[in-house]
Amino acid sequence: MQHKKSGIYSLWLFVGLAALWMAVGNISFYKALLDIYPLNADNFLFLFSISFTVMALIAILLAAVCFRPTTKPILITLIIVSSIAAYFMDAFNILIDDSMIQNVFETNPQEAADLITPTLFLYLFFLGVLPAWGIARLNIRYQPWLRELATRLVFITVALATSLALLFSQSATSASFFREHKSVRYYSNPGNYIFSLGKIARNTIRSLQSEKPLLTLGMDAHIPETDTSRELVIIVVGETARADRFSLNGYERITNPLLQQQNIVSFTNATSCGTLTAISVPCMFAVAPAKAFDVGNAKNTENLLDVLKHAGVNVLWRDNNSSSKGVADRVTYQDFRTPNNNPVCDVECRDIGMLAGLQDYVDAQASGDIFIVLHQMGNHGPAYYKRYPENFERFTPACQTNELAECSIEEINNAYDNAILYTDYFLNEVIEFLKTNDDRFETAMLYISDHGESLGEGGLFLHGMPNFVAPEEQRRIPVILWAGRQYHDIGVAKLRDRRDLPITHDNIFHTILGLAEVESKVYVPTLDFLR
Repeated sequence: MQHKKSGIYSLWLFVGLAALWMAVGNISFYKALLDIYPLNADNFLFLFSISFTVMALIAILLAAVCFRPTTKPILITLIIVSSIAAYFMDAFNILIDDSMIQNVFETNPQEAADLITPTLFLYLFFLGVLPAWGIARLNIRYQPWLRELATRLVFITVALATSLALLFSQSATSASFFREHKSVRYYSNPGNYIFSLGKIARNTIRSLQSEKPLLTLGMDAHIPETDTSRELVIIVVGETARADRFSLNGYERITNPLLQQQNIVSFTNATSCGTLTAISVPCMFAVAPAKAFDVGNAKNTENLLDVLKHAGVNVLWRDNNSSSKGVADRVTYQDFRTPNNNPVCDVECRDIGMLAGLQDYVDAQASGDIFIVLHQMGNHGPAYYKRYPENFERFTPACQTNELAECSIEEINNAYDNAILYTDYFLNEVIEFLKTNDDRFETAMLYISDHGESLGEGGLFLHGMPNFVAPEEQRRIPVILWAGRQYHDIGVAKLRDRRDLPITHDNIFHTILGLAEVESKVYVPTLDFLR
């Protein structure tokens, strides 16, 4: 007597996994969907049609790519990755698109460590490891290959037809949803990261196929002979700082006690190019405006630092963040994330350490202007409590964990504001450093953050939302200028009258060229907000 083979047919497995993902791995997707279309009698059929369609697409994807030798490796990989994606969407309400994935690829180990929490391991174990272990032990049954292929084609056809029929039955609502709420798709798991990885792969292939030599920029750049004084300019690139958390801009807490005693102007109406460091940092140094900016093109095109170098300016980039994102590839670059260079390190290396030995560098430049970029760790989250030494914990109680769900909004805000307080101290020290060189140089400091941060507004945390849905908190940034007594061309008092002038990262390229008094055809005076 023959016994039936135990196990599960592949198609039933794909449908079961799709249903499981929809039930436990798409909480953020349902939350985003229900925020727009509440669960009631009027919306029930539409919500069902969307849920069925997403589940069907997951099952169709699996049926299309999983065959005898590849089924288990693909399923196990997707299960593990999807559990991690579910955690970050549920914990921080972030969207996963190609920019976010690119940022993940460029995150250094220190930043990655700040994102690891006990809850992440729970997601990984229960939604990832356990199901993956079950798949690894499962006996998956297949039909003879021709019948298997025919069955899958029939399944894909029926699943697509049923999904389309359901959507067409709710066509009025469906059309509005797909046209006006595209951002919701970035919450669908695993479709969001699969689609985004495909987009990255396509763009990478296109880039490799059309690889171009480096496009030069501003080769005519020069310092006019009439400019006989030397400039010493420091640009501080901030990290994750919000304009509305600076008391200089009207915040009720005194987060800038030192800067408010300096002769500075704080611009209150500045907007970032993007919401990710990987986008905003190269964008602010690029000649291309934000609307035309492309990361791939930026890597093949010279930037502001190259133009300064063509003009004979001594350029130095010191970094206490992940990297310069390619901006400083052709100038002197120093990594201050390590105690080998940074003498001020405790739980992490501090921004203030970037000033160590800086006077020696200035003294070593016998001629020419000097342009220095200091790239902060700033307010990088979610471990805000690590971004400042203990003696800067003025606002209490402060969140002492990177698992923001364990803290109240007040505690999160306190930790974030303490980090702003430390930036105030750092910027004040930069100004004091410049003052010691004021008799030999025309000195100036310009501080610009790369992007802002969500701190629970609307249920959002961190940053990285696509620009078309990004809240103001993630894009409104602080911009602060200090000029030494010899910088006669800059009237700080007059600029205060224009402190509400709209500024974007598009202005930075031209403003810094103007600040450095560099003449070139690439300089557009109307985009220089100091003129």
